[in-house]
Amino acid sequence: MEVVINDGSVPPYYREVYEAICCKQEDRVQTDVFQRLLSKTDLPVAVQNQIAEHVDCKEGFLSKLTLYKALALIALAQQGKHPSTKVLENFTQEFPKPSLGDLQALRMQPPSGNPLLLSQTLAELLDIDTVQVALIPEKKGLFLKHVEYEITSQRFQASVYRRYSDFDVFHELLLQRFAYRMVPALPPKRMLKGVLTSTTDREFIEGRRRALRRFINLVARHPFFSEDGLIKIFLTFSGSDVQNKLRESFKTAGDEFMTCKIATQAKEYLPGDIQAKFSSSREMIRNVFNSFQKLRDRAERMAVRSVETATDLLMFGRELRQVEGRHALGSDTIPVQSWASTNNNTWGTMRQSLKGLSVEFALLADNAAQQGKREEEDVVEKLNLFLDLLQSYKDLCERHEKGVLHDHQRALQKYSLIKRQMMSATVQSKEQVSVDQLESRIVQQENAIVTMELRNYFSLFCLHQETQLICTYLQITAHILGTFVNSQIQGHREMSVVWNDLQPKLGCLFGAPNGMPSPPLTPQQANWKSPNTFFPN
Repeated sequence: MEVVINDGSVPPYYREVYEAICCKQEDRVQTDVFQRLLSKTDLPVAVQNQIAEHVDCKEGFLSKLTLYKALALIALAQQGKHPSTKVLENFTQEFPKPSLGDLQALRMQPPSGNPLLLSQTLAELLDIDTVQVALIPEKKGLFLKHVEYEITSQRFQASVYRRYSDFDVFHELLLQRFAYRMVPALPPKRMLKGVLTSTTDREFIEGRRRALRRFINLVARHPFFSEDGLIKIFLTFSGSDVQNKLRESFKTAGDEFMTCKIATQAKEYLPGDIQAKFSSSREMIRNVFNSFQKLRDRAERMAVRSVETATDLLMFGRELRQVEGRHALGSDTIPVQSWASTNNNTWGTMRQSLKGLSVEFALLADNAAQQGKREEEDVVEKLNLFLDLLQSYKDLCERHEKGVLHDHQRALQKYSLIKRQMMSATVQSKEQVSVDQLESRIVQQENAIVTMELRNYFSLFCLHQETQLICTYLQITAHILGTFVNSQIQGHREMSVVWNDLQPKLGCLFGAPNGMPSPPLTPQQANWKSPNTFFPN
């Protein structure tokens, strides 16, 4: 038997409660307001949970009649009865009045300030957390080997081990939990077989590690993700099955629209020209993305050139001495014939000196390699971090247009179709059951449309905040340029020290007339004054 509750079957106090706590714009009660009402009943938590199970609030709201049902269950529970629908079915008297205290305290308090505006600076966002992602030695599975990572969070002072599949589940749940926020993409997954000996495989694994580090740091520093239970579980849970732990947490919380206190009021905070602002911001961020992509490509080429320079310097030095049994200038033992050298032993003296110069070239090669690492880690990685964030914004815009707006249009089309069917059934005088069914479907579809409209406004609300977040991160440009300049200064300074140490030793290569080494060359002498010295016109 279905419980019949309406305005005529409940005491006036029920209507007073509804008027006090309902959202005037939507004529419904928000779930978080109802939860506060439950907490004021002084009922045990277990009983509160039992009442909540009988209340339909899947969409984040309670209808008027659903609230009446909940108030009746609260009143009966306060009388010591078990709160269940069966008790309501067998209740023949007027439903009792629950004890809720001051109704004004249950009203939805407007948030202080404008919740649409983000207040964090870039420095504050970067200070939220720093997460390190390190490769750990491979572990052999039954058939394949897999790569595992050690994840260390500075904020939580925790270190855990994660596989790529853990990142994958975490990413999937983030997209479900925060469908209207910028969720960075994961790097691609590739199955690895056998022992890694290929340079390409090693480079792929290292590139994926860096991409995972960028992903988790962007998530850990996001002003909304950072306060969610999912990120804490991922960074701190050391149990055997983190994936199930994450899924259980998501089931309890639901998506952001269901848990955000102002989700249904988002429209009130949006500017009137939000669509124009959205289009303008999207175009601006698209241009920024293209420019930063070009900067990243240039920086990558510079880092590659530094590494190539390191290799060339090292090989240049090795050619000055014997390496791995090969003949080189410094190890050449074949004597120069006296008739060719006119009894001058300059070449012999030079050969002895060449061996020592390879040390300086090895130092130069090491400095150039370090410079390449600095350019890759400090400049290219920071550019990639910002590009990952910009790409996630572009993805979010597509989700908004292809998801929320598209679903809303389809719901309106379905509603129009049902209305036409209803009109046709009325004109043709079909059975009352068929008409009632159509009326029920119309009501259901109207509720679905209202919910989709609210989600659409909440999506725009979140887009507005994420745009602010992008603009805050734009300040990272100054950090990147500062790092780039400092790395160049450091690199050139270190190289200059070695070159200056090397320059005086070049004097040993040129014997004096008496067979003794000549004094060190001056910089002017070393420059030979003009290329025409060796290549006259």
